[in-house]
Amino acid sequence: MIRVVLADDQSVVRAGFRVFLELAGDIEVVGEAVDGPGAVRLARELAPDVVCMDVRMPGGNGLAATREIVAGPGPAPAILVVTTFDLDEYVFGALEAGAGGFVLKDTEPDDLVHAVRRLAAGHGLVDHAVTRRVIAEFARRAPAPDEPAPDPDTPLTPRETEIVQLLARGLSNAEIAAELVVETSTVKSHLGRAMAKIGARDRVQTVVWAYRSGVAAAR
Repeated sequence: MIRVVLADDQSVVRAGFRVFLELAGDIEVVGEAVDGPGAVRLARELAPDVVCMDVRMPGGNGLAATREIVAGPGPAPAILVVTTFDLDEYVFGALEAGAGGFVLKDTEPDDLVHAVRRLAAGHGLVDHAVTRRVIAEFARRAPAPDEPAPDPDTPLTPRETEIVQLLARGLSNAEIAAELVVETSTVKSHLGRAMAKIGARDRVQTVVWAYRSGVAAAR
């Protein structure tokens, strides 16, 4: 079973999500929080696989809670930001805080279930309506002045670097394989090793790292 914590200040939203997720059969909602601090507490007490996190909540917002959960001791659950807002500041803030996925509250129930499953399996996900804009914005932004350089003790190989750069352009594994004329399994293997080296939990965080570290150049 995939263990999920819901964090949203609206009880009707939590109730709806609980129904949608538990009807899937392989997902169990193990806790509910009404604010950011509550989400942090439940994430540490219950050790869920995924936290569905609202962005705007009284008493502590979801972005701050996401940062605290990701930075906390021990393995962190995947954070799926679920919000009514698709403004860039929320999308980028969520990803930079360490969220592995971002979907809108008006997403279809099946898509919400799919997102939870993907994150539980270690795959990042961003709502299709904002995916390309997110990548374009990260490509446009220069690395922050205080952004640490890539760790010289864990360098990517030339092939790993090439694959991460293509991933940062928005290509799927199959598209990367076609671009490099290799098998999809080879792409997965190289990408997995690259993610392990940079400490990225999923593809979304790998893209964030690529642009923030300068491995993927702003265009």
